[in-house]
Amino acid sequence: MTTVFDILTVTCFIGLVIAFFQFTDRERATLLHFLLAGVVFAVANQVGNGGHFYLAAVLVLAGIGYAALGARR
Repeated sequence: MTTVFDILTVTCFIGLVIAFFQFTDRERATLLHFLLAGVVFAVANQVGNGGHFYLAAVLVLAGIGYAALGARR
């Protein structure tokens, strides 16, 4: 891990895993929502490493928000 976005997105992904096991009912639909958020974090990592910092930050925030909404269901 060499960039800030590597550390940030991996931390967010670890947070997804913890949230899935601790705060959800572990259903398949919830897992699919978290999977989509994980893909957004991966894209944000690549975009951030490509030099588009603001777009990557927006994607990270969108992924966190989507995961939070998915966990509330």
